[in-house]
Amino acid sequence: MTVCPIAIVAGCQKCPAFSICPLKTVLGDQPKPGAAPPPPAKK
Repeated sequence: MTVCPIAIVAGCQKCPAFSICPLKTVLGDQPKPGAAPPPPAKK
C-alpha cells in the first residue's frame, strides 16, 4: 500500500530523498528485497 504523498504522485524513483529514504518499501511503491514479482494477470 502506497502511503507516501510523493510516491502516490510521482513514484519513489522520482523522489529527491529516494536514496536515503528508509521507508520506501513500507510507505512507498518499492518492492521488498527478495520479493517475487506478482504473476501476470490472465485475460
